[in-house]
Order: sequence, then C-alpha cells, then structure tokens
Amino acid sequence: MGLGNILFGKKKLSGAKLDKLFALSTAHVQMQAELGLRSAGAAAVVFKPLSAGDFMRAEQELDELLGVAAASSGSEVRRRQDSFGFQWIVVRDNDFEDLVTSVHLVSSELSARGFGGQLLAALFAFEGRAAERTEYLVYGFKRGTFWPFVPTGKEQERDNAEEMRLKNELEGELPIEPELERWLGLFDAPLA
Repeated sequence: MGLGNILFGKKKLSGAKLDKLFALSTAHVQMQAELGLRSAGAAAVVFKPLSAGDFMRAEQELDELLGVAAASSGSEVRRRQDSFGFQWIVVRDNDFEDLVTSVHLVSSELSARGFGGQLLAALFAFEGRAAERTEYLVYGFKRGTFWPFVPTGKEQERDNAEEMRLKNELEGELPIEPELERWLGLFDAPLA
C-alpha cells in the first residue's frame, strides 16, 4: 500500500484464496469414517454488502451467476441476506463433490467479476455425532484456511471443546487456521 493510500484512507482489499477449498473433498472421507460427520447437503458463500453503485451493477450479475451455478452442477442455488445485511449464496446438493464444486464455482465467479475482496467465508454444514445439532466447517477466503464451528443451540454459544477436538482430528487433512481468534462464529446463517 502506497503513502497516498495511507494518507487518504484507501486500501485495496486482498483477493480471495480459492485454491485450498477443494481440500475439503479429500478430507470428507475421513470426516465420515473417523469423525462421524456426514454432509447435511447445504453450504453457503457469504460476502460483504456492496455500496449502492456496486449493488446495482452486481444485482444482475449475481442473478446470472446463480443461473450458471445451478445449470452447471444441478445444485439448488439461491441468494439470501442476513440480519446484518451480509449477502449469502446458499447451495444445496446431496452429492458432496457437487456441493464443494458449486461453492468453488460461485466463489470463482464472484472473484472474476471483481468481488473477490468482498468474499468472507464459505460455510459447510455437517450432521454431527450428536444428531440433534449441526456442526460446520468454515473456509476463510482471505487466508485460505478452515476452522470448525460448533454452535450449542443456545444464544451465541459455541462448543469450544468439540471445536478443538475437530481441529486436532482434521489438521493433517485440511489447512486449519492456526490463530484461534480468527475462528469467527457464523451464527444464524441462512442455510435453511
């Protein structure tokens, strides 16, 4: 970042790191066999809201993108907005490989259309060993790393012990985010 950018408060957002997203496909076998985690058939890409001018241009592009993603993979793809104004592209597919591929396609298309700096995370839902709750793996686009997210079902509460167990089990299979303070919880994600 140059001196002028520092003085005038401008900074360029770093692009999304998409290359490590496919590591989840290979780790899925271990997750099923050894950890008892099965895909819930849902995932999402979340990105920052756009400025008013960008939003008008992006609105049509996002709708085109959803059509392309659905047509190429057979996945169900739709757009949602959460209570904080973040945009979510929700993907549903019972085939895990197709689910990961569709999330990568959506992320790649957003990045190619100039919105890579807005990409925050991809969220993958899994049915955990405890059938009454969903466990998640989050992929952070800025650093190209994963982290587990296990909400307890209570208001804004996480099962830190289970998250650490999953971290330890998955470290050999996935690039796990080493800085725990970066493990953001994506509560109330609109995956339904």
